[in-house]
Formats: sequence, structure tokens, C-alpha cells
Amino acid sequence: MKPVAAGGPESKRVGLGTETENRDLGSEVPDLLRVAELETRLLFQMDSANMQPSDWIMLAREVHRELPKYDGIVVVHGTDTMAYTASALALLLGPLPKPVVLTGSQKPLVDVRTDARHNLVDAALVATLAVPEVLVVMQSRALRGARATKKDAWGFDAFDSPQLAPLVELGLDVEVAAHVRAPGVLAAFDDRLEPRVLAVRIFPGLDPMLVRGAVRAGVRGLVLEGYGTGNVPQTLLPALEEARAHDVPVVVVSQCIRGYVDLGRYEGGVMAADAGAISAGDMTVESAIAKLMIGIARHGTGDALRTFFAASQVGERD
Repeated sequence: MKPVAAGGPESKRVGLGTETENRDLGSEVPDLLRVAELETRLLFQMDSANMQPSDWIMLAREVHRELPKYDGIVVVHGTDTMAYTASALALLLGPLPKPVVLTGSQKPLVDVRTDARHNLVDAALVATLAVPEVLVVMQSRALRGARATKKDAWGFDAFDSPQLAPLVELGLDVEVAAHVRAPGVLAAFDDRLEPRVLAVRIFPGLDPMLVRGAVRAGVRGLVLEGYGTGNVPQTLLPALEEARAHDVPVVVVSQCIRGYVDLGRYEGGVMAADAGAISAGDMTVESAIAKLMIGIARHGTGDALRTFFAASQVGERD
């Protein structure tokens, strides 16, 4: 990934990043030069499937250091884990004064039928707008990064934000939505993050001993993907109680793409809440994982973590 600084025709300066080899993007995508003057730097060269939380921290630290110099930053990223990185960046950086845009493509830039050129131009353009958030830009839309999820492995329209309308629509006109967050002051960078978090999708037949085994093995936080509104089978109660006994916070998200966790709605959710589970509301699983990693490291596992999780930090939940 190479954050790019850019100063374009309107003296806008943007950052752009990729996981591919360093190349002359101006010659590859000439229209970029009509949006911004590019300066590139390679941070990583890897398949995004190999991204780790330590890489999120390195990327976030670089963006934090460079953002004051420019009008925005773009990071070009593989699509497989882009939603995880977008959520982690948003929560690590906090409120922003300028846009930080992630983009990628479903087909490589060198292919004739590629979406890469279109997405790069759109991302550079969004990075010059008054949208001071972490965003995912693909297929003429800018989505809030902490609300984005990958929905399609085979189509160009790979990402969606099921619980929130796009922040920018790039049609014949460029339409910026009213629900874009107000600019914030870039705080001092805090790199604390607890990577020993496990996400488990609940399904009929899930053996509670597997979850209990993870707790005993040293996991520091659990994200459970519950049914519907966060319903959890009663068979998991011993595992939830063991997690509480080991001071391991449990966060419940919904498996439904447009779900919202309400732990008071059904008996299984009430049981989970009584055992100490935390509701993720309408957060994506990607955002819940990143928030739990960051929350544990910054706030511990008690009431301060619950307060952190219940409040929207960067628009990641209602």
C-alpha cells in the first residue's frame, strides 16, 4: 500500500496506497492527473488476505503522520479484507479533519476489462471533498468505512453498507449526503490494540466446549454472530459464564446483513445479557471485531469497555 500525496488543479493534496509494485499511475491512469498530482510510496506488498492487526497499526500510524500535509489520503487495498482494514483505520484514527479513502478493484489494473481505473479516479476525487471520514470507494459510491462489508466476490459492485446510505454518489453529478460526519480534530495516535479476539458464528449444533476451549486457551475477547436480533442458544450459557469468569468480554452481533441486536427481545438474548454479553447494535462483524480489539486494549474489560462499545465513536453504529 502506498499513501499518495497529491496536489491537483485546485491545489488539493490527496493520499493513495496500493499493494502492487510501485508504478507510474499517471501513465497507467491518465485521468488521475486531472484530479490530483500524485506522489506515491509503498508501505506493503502483499495479498490482502495476509493483513494482520499489526499491519493496521502500521498503516494507521502512517496515515496519521501524513494526513496533516495533504487534503486527503487514498489507500489502494485488496478487496478481501478491505472492510476489516477500513473499520480498524476508522476506530484507530478517530474523528478526522479530512478524508481517508480506501479503494481497490475486482480485476487487476493491467486487465482490459478492469474496474481499477474507474475506482482510482473516483477515490482520488472523493479524497478532495469535504467528507472527513474513513471511506470505501467502489463502483461510483463512497461508503462509510466502519459500516462497509464485502457482499460479492464476482461482481464489480463488491461492497455495500446495508445499515447506512452512501456518503457520496458519483453519478452525472457528485452528490454528498447530509449524514457525512462533521470534521474533527486529529487526536494523538494511540496504537493500543489487543489482537487475541475470536469471532464465532453461531449455528445449530455448535459445541459449547469449543467456545469454552478458546476461553481456556487465552482468547481475550469473543464476538458471537447470533441469530436475528442477537438470539443465542441456551446451550451456550456455560460458555458465556466461563468467559465472564475469565474476564473475557463477549460481544453479540447479528448474522443478518440488516440485523440489529436487541438482547432483551428473546429468551436467548436475555440469557446472554444476564451472562454479561455486550450488544453490538447494528454494527458489522468487521467493525465489531476491530472495536473489541481496540476497546480491550484502551479500556480494559469492565464498565469502561461497555461504555465505549455502547457509544458511536466514528459513526459505526446508531
